[in-house]
Amino acid sequence: NVPTGPAWPDVQRLIAATKGCSPRELRNRAILLLLAVYGWRSGEVRGLCLEDLDWTRNILRVRRSKTSRVQEFPLTPTMSRTLERYLKKGRPDSICSEVFLTLHAPFRPLSAGAVYDLTRSLMERLDIVSSKRGPHALRHACATYLLNHGFSLKKVGDHLGHLSLSATQIYAKVDLNGLRDVAEFDLGGLL
Repeated sequence: NVPTGPAWPDVQRLIAATKGCSPRELRNRAILLLLAVYGWRSGEVRGLCLEDLDWTRNILRVRRSKTSRVQEFPLTPTMSRTLERYLKKGRPDSICSEVFLTLHAPFRPLSAGAVYDLTRSLMERLDIVSSKRGPHALRHACATYLLNHGFSLKKVGDHLGHLSLSATQIYAKVDLNGLRDVAEFDLGGLL
């Protein structure tokens, strides 16, 4: 099976749809950026804790859900601003250490269903065409985008937190630029 996700312009529309300043929009924008740009899994986003944000080093730490390894990512200026806005203006006061919480009391960490509903409902509202509409579709869109912009399977696998290249090889099926290169390869008149 070829992993499927929305086209990158649709991912951009999805993120742009959360540009408001309500607590919901501030939270959802940060979640969507982590799913689409960082390629995190839903559980990794939901498990992000306040202590995983290293503001002095501009680092995000994620505990990979499939391997339990901790991986560090650069905290980009956009992600930094987005998280800071959510934490200051959107996140409810809570003793919970998780970054992303429900919007109504009792405040608690988000469920897998809540993150799924967030992506599915936004995709439906924006008429985004994708056979998959959950948060994992954005991870696939991220991988496809990186491959189509010249990143190697190894770099994409590292970005996604894969332990082995074999886990990333499924994306070779959607690496259109790489497939074009192979198709255009001159075999010196052998064919």
